[in-house]
Amino acid sequence: MGRPENNVDQTVPARAELAEYLRERRRAADLTYSQMSEGGWLSKATFERAASGSTVPAWDTVEQFITVTLTEKDVFGPEVLLTRGHELWVRARRATRAPYYVHKAPDPTLLSDTAGFLRALRHQHVWAGYPTPGEMESMAGTGMLPKTTARRIIAGDALPVDPPQALAFLQACYVQGETELERWLSAAVRALRDDPTRSKDIGKWVKAHQEMARRAEEKEFASVTLLRDQEGQRAA
Repeated sequence: MGRPENNVDQTVPARAELAEYLRERRRAADLTYSQMSEGGWLSKATFERAASGSTVPAWDTVEQFITVTLTEKDVFGPEVLLTRGHELWVRARRATRAPYYVHKAPDPTLLSDTAGFLRALRHQHVWAGYPTPGEMESMAGTGMLPKTTARRIIAGDALPVDPPQALAFLQACYVQGETELERWLSAAVRALRDDPTRSKDIGKWVKAHQEMARRAEEKEFASVTLLRDQEGQRAA
């Protein structure tokens, strides 16, 4: 039998909560760290460090940890477990990396001017766990959000130059789904419409918002239709 595992480092509660979750996954799978590393993706030491609570591991490490410890008893599949793991990971990053505290995610429906829009983008970045400009550039894809641009937005020195750049920034800050993105684009239209330095380009923001609103409506309609079909099948 191996030596007992050290207690989770409780210095940062959010970081400790992530570590406890990972340890629960390992216990549920009844695996040792050596067995987890046998697939060759990550080392035993990397898995041990991820569950120590002394550091916040990279998301790829958390994702692999959860994937390796999936069992047949996990009837809801990996999606629910990965979603929970990502939520805890973001909290831990927020607690250890953000330069200031944000009590909740910003509400784009409350925004009405460019200053408020930029401040909300910066708060969303903090809420997302303060990803680095390099990480954001990688998540956004080639040419969509250069890290120099991401850095300027984070610093409050610049707004996104166009809707694709705004969407790239938001998605790199884990704003997902057409409905949420539509709210942010609606806020951008409200904020930029009365800004004399940006209003000349308002047409492309309006068009982007309309397109996102259409996509959100189509997705909602598809979800309602699927639910009705499922209910009909159960009734039959």
